Amino acid sequence: MAASEIIFVVDESPEGGYEARALGQSIYTQADTFEALKEMVRDAVRCHFEDGAGPQVIRLHLVQDVVIPA
Repeated sequence: MAASEIIFVVDESPEGGYEARALGQSIYTQADTFEALKEMVRDAVRCHFEDGAGPQVIRLHLVQDVVIPA
């Protein structure tokens, strides 16, 4: 039975762009823009799971460090 969703933790890459790692699966991808990352994540999930075994929903959890002056 397919999982209903898969969750990716998305970080801003120190070199620029974004990196995404799946929780509970060995899936990793990266891209220069957030829009491109969404396509790369979809493609990585399709490649990782056999036909019909993939999740119905992909959730991206974006982690950002924001520094503001005190």
